[in-house]
Amino acid sequence: MKEKIRELIPEFDQIRDDELRQKALSVWEDALQDGGWEPEELLRMPFTLWAENVKVSFIEHVRTVCRMCIEIEKVLRESYGDRVKINRDYLIAGALLADVGKLIEYEKKDGEYVRSKKGEYLRHPFVGVGMAYRRGLPEGVMHVIATHSKEGDHVARSPESIIFHHADFIDFDLVSKKRPF
Repeated sequence: MKEKIRELIPEFDQIRDDELRQKALSVWEDALQDGGWEPEELLRMPFTLWAENVKVSFIEHVRTVCRMCIEIEKVLRESYGDRVKINRDYLIAGALLADVGKLIEYEKKDGEYVRSKKGEYLRHPFVGVGMAYRRGLPEGVMHVIATHSKEGDHVARSPESIIFHHADFIDFDLVSKKRPF
């Protein structure tokens, strides 16, 4: 299963720490199994249920935002060097895991993607942190998962969470809202 996930999301190979990469892949395996999904289904699943006529898949969103984070980190490192401390592996792992809880939050019912019963009670940041905790991911990665969305609006975000939060909302705002131009 891990190889299939890596085929769908080659950005996992950008995590340099092999143990961290394996733990992050294990969270994805758990989420697929617990949610009852086949990996290929993620190519059709919309990345959000908060907007209508979403034409971007879950996997496209995860990969795009992760690649944005990688590029943002690169620019900041080239510009500021050690003056801004960013854990690249935590950033990438957090980016790849931030939405994994949606595999529990969502379900497919009568051919439509809808919020599951579990999703009615717990949004994906909470589920994602629980799954990451179970697999022993570092607190810095769990922080990105926990604080990437509105749930993090009232806490101090780490540099990795700040980067992911803004990249995530750039993508969300560009592909999920109607604009007059």
